[in-house]
Amino acid sequence: MNQYLKTTISAFLGGVIGALLIYQLTDNNPNGKAEEAPMQAPISNVLYDKAENNTKSLGSIPDIDFVEASKNSRESVVYIKTVSEAYGRSSWLDLWLGGSGSMQQVGSGSGVIFKSDGYIITNNHVIEGADEIEVVRKKKTYKAKLVGSDPSTDLAVLKIEESNLPAIKLGSSKDLEVGSWVLAVGNPFNLTSTVTAGIVSAKGRELNILKSNFPIESFIQTDAAINPGNSGGALVNPQGELVGINTAILSKTGSYAGYGFAVPIDIAKKIASDIIEYGMVQKAFLGAEVSSLTPEIADKLGTEDLDGVVVSYIQEKGAADKVNLQKGDIIREFNGEDVSTHAEFEEKLSMMSPGDKLYLTIDRKGEAIQKELILTNSENTTELLKRDIYFSKSLGVEFESVPMVEKNLLDIASGVRVVDVKNGFFKRLNIDEGFIITAINGKEVSNPKELSEILESIKGKVVVQGVNKKGIKGYYSYYF
Repeated sequence: MNQYLKTTISAFLGGVIGALLIYQLTDNNPNGKAEEAPMQAPISNVLYDKAENNTKSLGSIPDIDFVEASKNSRESVVYIKTVSEAYGRSSWLDLWLGGSGSMQQVGSGSGVIFKSDGYIITNNHVIEGADEIEVVRKKKTYKAKLVGSDPSTDLAVLKIEESNLPAIKLGSSKDLEVGSWVLAVGNPFNLTSTVTAGIVSAKGRELNILKSNFPIESFIQTDAAINPGNSGGALVNPQGELVGINTAILSKTGSYAGYGFAVPIDIAKKIASDIIEYGMVQKAFLGAEVSSLTPEIADKLGTEDLDGVVVSYIQEKGAADKVNLQKGDIIREFNGEDVSTHAEFEEKLSMMSPGDKLYLTIDRKGEAIQKELILTNSENTTELLKRDIYFSKSLGVEFESVPMVEKNLLDIASGVRVVDVKNGFFKRLNIDEGFIITAINGKEVSNPKELSEILESIKGKVVVQGVNKKGIKGYYSYYF
């Protein structure tokens, strides 16, 4: 069996049974297949989103009562356990006989009760690839259902069958200020209901760690100690209100090193609400891409003002194109509010929906111009979308069509995404979740049902062409 494409795979969330794992950048796994964790940043050798816990002196703490905040928030934070089957590569005969050397992997993390009727927010990387998900609260264990996930923000929503749960009180990350005291609540090292304190060190951090075609990064940075198992847990203010979902740390060793990052609650609230109501995020698209305004770019554009973002790409017939937004335009205001950085712009856009009106103030060669446009969805319409998942029972895999805006970005004419690989024949092929299949034996595929029928009936050699999570095109070759 030859494989000419090394696809990225999610960072291992389990390890041996009972062990907690940390996301880690690595060149090779034990099976010799290159893999890369979804969390990567050029500012560190290794970025972990489950940090290790070191005792940390907070110095002189002001007269703030953390007791009530801790008591209230701990009631709303749960322990999450995942179980998945891992398969190693073997011969083509083993694929048919099931002798690929599978083993069970166990991972863990935290979650926050978002709604009293059983909806829980966690990180996507906590549950990614899991065959079974359990939620533990007050020594009671629940089977959890994955309602939906959003890799672009590393968030996911689970549902357990329970009522009258203590939903956490929501705060506002917009009102959070640098220097404000915060608490991190989670379950590090299987130590349930652990609370650590720190301050907000920075806001709007963009680390380039989310491996998604449309990542949204505007992290809250904190020095509150977060540890393995804290991923998906709560970052709360002194009033016990949720202001962020703990997601990552910056570390060269995997040990806590003073830098933790959380997804702002204003983003998480919109993402979770969309998933619960529609089964997917109703992401708004500008029909353009923007980039940071660096001194070099500003000099080329003839401006000394470094606040704002620069339009770097215009989608043909997209929302921006329709109002004549142009490459090189500098966006200074977003709905009447100043916009300074790329992270700030993406955060504001993430809280809007298809069909919303957006008012921009742009700087075009020194002239201030007002633009009004209507945001669209991934299909370049203003309608609310519904995720259409097709499950092939015989293959043990879920597929979905790839939206137009993503195909344009990847420069592909067709595509079916591998959504969820369950136990079964397809899992033993080692084609990763998130891989986009563009053609089978040279024939383009865009319909999930059609793709399933082709794979179910094909005999002999099959070449699966596609694009991996990093946007790299290649193919797999098999004999059936």
